Amino acid sequence: MPSRIYRARWVLPIVGPPIADGWVECADGRVVAVGHGKPPGPADDLSERRGDDVALMPGLVNAHTHLELSWLAGRVPPATSMVEWIRRLIAERGNGPAGGPAGAAAQQAIAGAVTRLRASGTALVGEVSNTLETLSILDNADIGGMVFHELLGFMTPDPVAHVRNAFARLAEVEQREHAFQWPEGSDGRATRPPKPHPRRRSSVVAHAPYSTSPGLFTEIARRKSEAPLSVHLGESSDEIEFLHTGRGPFRELLDQLEVFDPAWRPPACDPVEYLQRLGYLHEGCLIVHGTHLTAKDRAMVRDADAVIVTCPRSNVWVGVGLPPVTRFYDEGLRVAIGTDSLASSPSLSMFDELAELRRIAPEVEAARLLESATRIGAEALGFPDYGTIAPGQRAVFATVRLPAGTTDVEEYLVSGVPQGATSLLT
Repeated sequence: MPSRIYRARWVLPIVGPPIADGWVECADGRVVAVGHGKPPGPADDLSERRGDDVALMPGLVNAHTHLELSWLAGRVPPATSMVEWIRRLIAERGNGPAGGPAGAAAQQAIAGAVTRLRASGTALVGEVSNTLETLSILDNADIGGMVFHELLGFMTPDPVAHVRNAFARLAEVEQREHAFQWPEGSDGRATRPPKPHPRRRSSVVAHAPYSTSPGLFTEIARRKSEAPLSVHLGESSDEIEFLHTGRGPFRELLDQLEVFDPAWRPPACDPVEYLQRLGYLHEGCLIVHGTHLTAKDRAMVRDADAVIVTCPRSNVWVGVGLPPVTRFYDEGLRVAIGTDSLASSPSLSMFDELAELRRIAPEVEAARLLESATRIGAEALGFPDYGTIAPGQRAVFATVRLPAGTTDVEEYLVSGVPQGATSLLT
């Protein structure tokens, strides 16, 4: 296939400084070369074609989403505490759209959310799913990433069987989605195993210490494959209280839902140490939120080479406060960025999330925030060939229209890109 060259006012390779009047040559879906000035052949000049200055950057990575909750947009108001927000969420999920949470209305909401993801330049997601309803929608929209099949269950009599069944269900759904890619034999069965999606993978993970039993954590970690693990951790002070004492709002919620295990004993430790005891704190583990982690906990995350996924707008929405973003960076943690769900955030736009990060962490360089939204997120999800513009990398880009004369393009990109100024280029 002949190569194609894109030219833009600015090219952001992420692995180096922005390139003014840059170009990118691509062939067979990969970057061939990156340069400045006159390109080696005829180029599609994005700035000229769109009538504005344009920045070309890697497709964004939303490392933590709950797309299957998209039908709850506008239904769960902000709360003053995590448990209050969870109660409201449970009440709204009980109502459900027409046809139930997996019905047509929910599917349409997911599809609409995925369309908006693409329109805001997102190429990869870390999608957390209880129902696995999002797999086919992501594939049809050509959005890649990891689908984390999340398990809850604080009182689980047989965690080994529970986890085994979750892996079997995931394999069944994957085979149903992709069996068409293989020819069938005379008996109607696929002649070979389903072909993996080239831009998406899946795994089974635990939800959080207050909602998932120790046995489930341990069994998931024991069966861990090459795919990364994910967990909601250190999100609220109520979670810390529950782990240390076994009391507080989360204990009250579990009792009210009649799912507390009377045999459980509080570990009397902080969240990251709890994960370590259970064998769940693996290299590359996605520690989602981390708002209330102590300095010791953050050091354990760093030393394990795990990844903090920060979602500041969602943290405020659910009443747990702002994450210590500057400390994450200053202490040498790997930081990725997510938006969480439309039940706890006003949008799924990574540029909106970047603007909030710039507001609460003005000390962090714009280049580092952009790296978190691209390269680090892609590596955390297991896609190291995304997230940068360099020879051999995937040719999946976000384009952003810029105000004329923009000189500090990195600062502009983290300060609030308006809706409609971005698109995904594949």
